[in-house]
Amino acid sequence: MRVLTALTVAMGVLILLGTTVLVVTIVKRSAAPGSAPGAALVLDEPAGTKIAGLTAVADRLAIELQGGGADRVVLVDPRSGKIVGRIGLGR
Repeated sequence: MRVLTALTVAMGVLILLGTTVLVVTIVKRSAAPGSAPGAALVLDEPAGTKIAGLTAVADRLAIELQGGGADRVVLVDPRSGKIVGRIGLGR
């Protein structure tokens, strides 16, 4: 009977530890930067710039910009919200 009690207590402790790890992991991932739904991305482009197109390319977003200088494409990592590349389009 002692063995059964010890096993029951041990399994209860393991369930509590597993649940705690799961909750902590969910909280950490939801608080990560750039993971908030609807988070704003500021491109910091000159006045008069307009978004002409938006396309998903592999794991990046390609944003085509017109006006405010030469036409260009800005590549953004949607997970981090960081600009990872710029491509100038000559006229």
